[in-house]
Amino acid sequence: MSIPARIEDDLPFLMALRRDLHAHPELGFEEERTAGIVARLLDDAGITVHRGLGDTGVVGTLEVGRGARRIGLRADMDALAMPELVERPYKSTVPGKMHACGHDGHTAMLLGAARHLAVTRNFSGTVHFIFQPAEEGRGGARRMVEEGLFRLFPCDAVYGLHNMPGLAVDEIAVVEGPQLASSDSWRTTFRGTGTHGAKPHLGRDSITAAGTFLSSLQTIVGRVVDPLQPAVVSACSLQAGDPKALNVIPDTVEIGGTARAYSPEVRDQLETEIGRLAHGTASMYGISVDYAFERRIPPVINDPDATARALAAARSAFGGKVLTSFPPSTAGDDFAFFAQNAPGCYVWLGNGPAVDGALHHNTAYDFNDGALGYGAAYWVALVERELKAELVFGLQQHSFTL
Repeated sequence: MSIPARIEDDLPFLMALRRDLHAHPELGFEEERTAGIVARLLDDAGITVHRGLGDTGVVGTLEVGRGARRIGLRADMDALAMPELVERPYKSTVPGKMHACGHDGHTAMLLGAARHLAVTRNFSGTVHFIFQPAEEGRGGARRMVEEGLFRLFPCDAVYGLHNMPGLAVDEIAVVEGPQLASSDSWRTTFRGTGTHGAKPHLGRDSITAAGTFLSSLQTIVGRVVDPLQPAVVSACSLQAGDPKALNVIPDTVEIGGTARAYSPEVRDQLETEIGRLAHGTASMYGISVDYAFERRIPPVINDPDATARALAAARSAFGGKVLTSFPPSTAGDDFAFFAQNAPGCYVWLGNGPAVDGALHHNTAYDFNDGALGYGAAYWVALVERELKAELVFGLQQHSFTL
């Protein structure tokens, strides 16, 4: 593919910006420095800036010509609460925080596209550049929606992009349908009657009940959910007893985990079946149980029309390096809340090889600066192609009605 010359010229600036953001990571709803940089650069480019949605969210609006179509482009800004263990010149300067998922690159790419479009203005319509806080499990997209994102900035379509280690930097995957799973949490507390470990018959053993529940849990995916429907149920936390009191059977056992699905029907099924097993196990052992299922993030499912538009833009920018078949991820992304309010498409941009196992959420991960130009070029192609197409259609329609 060919990267527009203006973006090529801007790459040294974008790389320096990306590395600066990497060195100064901020967690969800704490992105004050990052949001300030984003807002300043948008304002310097002559783009109208709105701040404050979701506390630290930034929306830049660029309106050109008379085109009626409005689209939103989203980049996430937050880092993760984990240490960066690899030495690099721009290593995180904040202990226990790092950009381990590439949101520094996402922010830089969208800013690069915004700077380019603000100068070239080769489209007709409205683009909202949405810089979202708190994607990493803290609910930033939901907050922006609840606080009026789509009321203040209506969108006929909304688009997201995420880097993907393992794809070359000049490759992009654009696929209709499920892209990321729902991400929900569940918790159970088994309540028995504690007793001396040498006299289990005098109590009601919540630990034995918990063991039965854990071994039964995987039958949901294996024997209840349709085998053609992907799903994940994992227990990720177990709290029981005291390692300093190994002769005490505790009263309670707390278990928590995650549930993932690609369809609303399977999501409902997981919530029901985890609860059924929890209550059934408790009944079998003569104890009680508390069960809670927290719906956190819906699945990301690419809309057919939005995907077709994104695919056309990707092909115009990437040529033959566009993948139309790519496996969905069982991770989650709260871009799903945006896609519930406007037709959405979420694409995967290559991040190069996963060197030394440095995948997402790994202490050795780093965004590949070689992808900056390709990501910015995709955003530009999407805007210029989609909004120009709408202008042509509008003129034809007007001509016909005269």
